[in-house]
Amino acid sequence: MPLEKNRKPSQNWMRLTNTIRQLIQSKQGPIAIRYGITLVFLVILFNVFNVINSYVGRDFISSIEQKNTNAFYTNAILYAVVFVISSAIGSLNRYTEERLGILWREQLTWKFTENYLTERTFQQIIGSPGIENPDQRITDDVKAFTTTTISFTLLFIGGIFSAISFSGVLWSINPILFLVAVAYALSGTVSTIFLGKSLIRLNYDQLDMEASYRADLLHIRQHAESIAVTHREARMSVRLKSRLRKLVNNFRKLISVNLRLSFFTNNYNYFIQIIPMLIIAPSYMRGEIEFGVITQAVLAFTTLLNAFSLIVTQFQSISAFSAVVKRLHSLESAMTLSGTEAKQKRESNFSPNEICFENFTLYSNDRSKLLVDNLQLTIHRKERWLITAADDAVKLSLFRSIAGISNHSEGDIKKPSWEEILFLPEKPYLPPGRLRNVIVPAYLNLEVSDSEILKELKNMGLESLVRRFGGIRSLKEWDEELSLAEKYKIALIRILFVKPKFLILDRPGSILGKYEISKLLKLFHRLGVTTVVIAKDEETVLEYDYHLNISHFGEWTLSSLNLTNSHT
Repeated sequence: MPLEKNRKPSQNWMRLTNTIRQLIQSKQGPIAIRYGITLVFLVILFNVFNVINSYVGRDFISSIEQKNTNAFYTNAILYAVVFVISSAIGSLNRYTEERLGILWREQLTWKFTENYLTERTFQQIIGSPGIENPDQRITDDVKAFTTTTISFTLLFIGGIFSAISFSGVLWSINPILFLVAVAYALSGTVSTIFLGKSLIRLNYDQLDMEASYRADLLHIRQHAESIAVTHREARMSVRLKSRLRKLVNNFRKLISVNLRLSFFTNNYNYFIQIIPMLIIAPSYMRGEIEFGVITQAVLAFTTLLNAFSLIVTQFQSISAFSAVVKRLHSLESAMTLSGTEAKQKRESNFSPNEICFENFTLYSNDRSKLLVDNLQLTIHRKERWLITAADDAVKLSLFRSIAGISNHSEGDIKKPSWEEILFLPEKPYLPPGRLRNVIVPAYLNLEVSDSEILKELKNMGLESLVRRFGGIRSLKEWDEELSLAEKYKIALIRILFVKPKFLILDRPGSILGKYEISKLLKLFHRLGVTTVVIAKDEETVLEYDYHLNISHFGEWTLSSLNLTNSHT
C-alpha cells in the first residue's frame, strides 16, 4: 500500500484523537482517565506555584536591594518552601506521566500486534510498498508515539495555563512587554516552520532506513550458517554498504536542516534573555519600579514566550513525531485493509466439509508460466488423495494456494475454516516454548495428559528426545534445537491430537519413507481425517482413493478406482 506523504494537519489530528478514543474505550480506559485527570491537575498546580514563585522571587531580590534583613530571611524561607513543593509536584507529574505512558503503550502495542496476527495480516503486508519494517513500527514507533503524545499534551496544557497566568503578570508590569512577547513568538513560529518544513519527510525516511539496516543485520544472524557455507558474505556486504550509504546521505540532509534550524532557534532563545531587560530596565533607572520587578519581568517574559513558542522550541521533536504518526497510520490502514479483504475472501470461499477447486488456474510468481490450467474437482471427507507433478514448483505453488498464501491464481478454492484444515510443509516450523505446549494446542491443554504425549512420542521413536531435553515441560527454541526429521514428527503428533477434518502434506517423502507414509495414511483414515499428499517423487497409488497428476503446461489428469477424467 503506497504511503501518502502529504497529509493535512487536520488528518493528523483526527488520527491522534481516534487513537486516544480507542484508549479510553479499552479495558485500560478507566485507569488512563484517572491518570490523565491527575496529570492535568498537577500541571495546573505547578503553574500556580510558578506564579507564586515569581512574586516570592521579586520580593526576595527587592529585600536584598533594600538591605532589609527580616524581609530577606522571610522571603528566603518562602522561596525554599515553594521550591520543595514545586519539586514534589514535578516528581509526581513525572511518575504519573510514565505510568500513563506504559499503560497506553501496552494497549496500543497489543492492538497492533493482534491486528498483525489476525487473518494472517503479517504475511500479506510484509514487503508491501510504504509498509517497510512493521515489527519496528509496532515496537519503537508505538513507544515514541505514546510517550511523545503525552509529553506534547502536557506541554500544550502547561503552555495554556502559563500563558493565562503570566499574561496578567506581564501586562501589569508593562503592556508593551506583553505585546512584544506575542509578536516575537509569532515571528519565531513562522520562521521555524519555513526553515524546518523538510524535517518531517527526512525523519520519516531515516526511521525506515535505520530499521532496514537493522533488519539486514538480523537476517545475517538468523542465517549465519547458510551464509557462511554458501560464501554469501560479499553479497551481503554489498547490500549492507548500499543501505548504509543511503542512511548516511539522508542523515547528512537532516544535519544540514538542523544546522539552519539550530542557528535560528539558538539566537531566538538568547534574545529572550535580553529583550525584557531592554524594555523594563529604563523604568527602574527612572525610579518607577523596584529592582525585583526586573527579575519578575524577565521570568514572566521567558515563561510566557516559552508558552507561545512551543513550535519553535519543539519543532525538531514535532517533525520526528509527525513521521511516527504517519508510519503508524500507514501500518494501521494496511492491516485494516488486508484483514478486511482476507476475511471477506475466507467467508466467500467457505465450504464446511469439502475442498472444492472451481475454475482454478495457477501461475508462477511472475505470471510468465502456467502451472495448473482450469482445475475443477472436489475433495470430500475421509478421502485419501495423491497429487503428483513433474515440476516441484507446481507442487509448492499448489500447496501455498490451498493454504491461502499465494495470489498468483484465478478462480476459487472453497474450503473449511482454518481450525478444521491443517497444513504440514516440507520443512515444518516449531515455535519456542515448552515442548508440551508446542505439541498440544491451548484449547486441548486440559484434555491431553502427559502420559498420552509420551506415548505418541514413543510411537514416533522420539523417546530419546524427552530424555535429552529433560522432559516435555522443558523450555527451548525447538526450531533450532531439533533436526528436520524430529520437527516433522513433532508436527505429526500435534495433528494427531487436533484431529482436523482435512490435512495437506507437502512432500512428506523428503522426511519419511514410503512405509512410514503408508502407516500414517491408515492412522489418519481411522481418525476420519481427509489426507491430501503432495508427493515428492513417484508414489504407489494403492494407498489412495484418488490420484491427481499435473503434467506440463498445466494439463492435469484425475484418476480413481472407478473413474478416470482428464483435462488438456
